[in-house]
Amino acid sequence: MTRTATLSTPVKVTIAAGVLVVLLVVGAVIYSFASRPAAPDPAGAEGALPGTRANTHVLDEVGPDAPTLVEFLDFECEACGAFYPVIEQLREEYDGEINFAIRYFPLPGHFNAMNAAIAVEAAAQQGQLEPMYSKMFQTQEQWGEQQTSEEARFRSYAEELGLDMATYDTAVADPSTRARVEEDYNDARALGASSTPTFFLDGQQLELTQLTDLTDALDRAISD
Repeated sequence: MTRTATLSTPVKVTIAAGVLVVLLVVGAVIYSFASRPAAPDPAGAEGALPGTRANTHVLDEVGPDAPTLVEFLDFECEACGAFYPVIEQLREEYDGEINFAIRYFPLPGHFNAMNAAIAVEAAAQQGQLEPMYSKMFQTQEQWGEQQTSEEARFRSYAEELGLDMATYDTAVADPSTRARVEEDYNDARALGASSTPTFFLDGQQLELTQLTDLTDALDRAISD
């Protein structure tokens, strides 16, 4: 038996607007790649949940028996920004029923997408992934589509969150932090993702044209 997520009126309006933006923008953020890396399969790299690695950031973890929704995202992507409040509401509606994980997919056409992902990963190393993740989307209109580095702005976000700034600066400068982001990026390409946001449910890519495509898929997975 499927169930329908009960969304408040303001959230329904937000979702309707957000999904419309997604449908309008998604075509503009699709990139074609000359080659696709081999599918990831290094020993021990797979996480406990479908579509994840051992180091994947899981925001909501119910357990391996629950459906797992993975979002490959770009913090500068307008469609991802439009989907952010939608996802936050769905996380509330499906609380305790699904695992939700995020993975980095900074697209090359966005000047600060990699900088933002590195800043979020640096915050994650201090246990502040979700606050920085939220901050990026809540402020996206202020820094998105800029053609100069926004690293100083992102550093100010880290200060606002009370991070140890010496540790943050070291993480941002450390090539291994960028490599962590690129690991997700390469996995996304290997899995066939070419735009953001791209969602995988239990390891299978979802094709979304409207919000109910996502909620229906979640309902079916929960019922199964």
